[in-house]
Amino acid sequence: MNAVVLAELNIRHTRLHMPTRRVAIDPSYLPTLVGSAGPDLIGAVSTEFISRIAKEKYKEIEGLLTAISTESLEIPSIHLQHRLQSDTHGLDRSRHRLLDDGVGIIVEIDVHARPETQVLGMLIAIAQIPAINRDPFMACFRTAMKRRGAQARGMRVRLLERGVAGDRPGMARPAEAVAGSGGDPGAWDTQERMIQEGWIGVDVESRWAMEVLGLGPGAKIDRREIQRRYRRLLRSAHPDHGGDLEGAAERIARLGEARAVLLSTT
Repeated sequence: MNAVVLAELNIRHTRLHMPTRRVAIDPSYLPTLVGSAGPDLIGAVSTEFISRIAKEKYKEIEGLLTAISTESLEIPSIHLQHRLQSDTHGLDRSRHRLLDDGVGIIVEIDVHARPETQVLGMLIAIAQIPAINRDPFMACFRTAMKRRGAQARGMRVRLLERGVAGDRPGMARPAEAVAGSGGDPGAWDTQERMIQEGWIGVDVESRWAMEVLGLGPGAKIDRREIQRRYRRLLRSAHPDHGGDLEGAAERIARLGEARAVLLSTT
């Protein structure tokens, strides 16, 4: 059975090395019916990132929650040293998804951006949900602030540490590499659309595995290439070869799972 996407949140933001910090959201899929997957996704993603934020910043986050509750959150505005905005032009993307693979629930969390960026993106998304449907999302977010990193039981978590391969429009937009350098933004938009169309027909599990191994849509998949990429990324992830000790076991396990998924299809 192919995995089914139950909910998806797309957060747009500046890249890590950029001096300015901006955040917005792209169209997302956050079901609002009682018991639906939208609040669950917000809960899981906020649990992951709130635990990475210093407690002294919680007061400002609480203020944003109050502003959302009273319909007084303004966009554009500055919070947590980020500019909240609606314009997504030139911004990088983080994609978070809740999946059902027929065995259980999987949450994919893109962790390549700052935690403050991700939290602010979620708050913008919550603010855009109609007030009549907003309470479950607010409740899940507030619960995450109390959990401090403890995910709900029965949920498998996949962390995408390098983002989503082929799905980060802010990575190489030549016209924006140097201010005033010129270029055709429309050409980039066409390229981005072609990348997304390239994933059409690829099931969710295979796409996840390809992204983990750094393969974009349309890449040739054969056993030799899968093994080559796996070994290279495994060396990079292993602490003995310079990889970070923290989270190494999870990264290595994720690479092994991705390899197994792709080998089962070749």
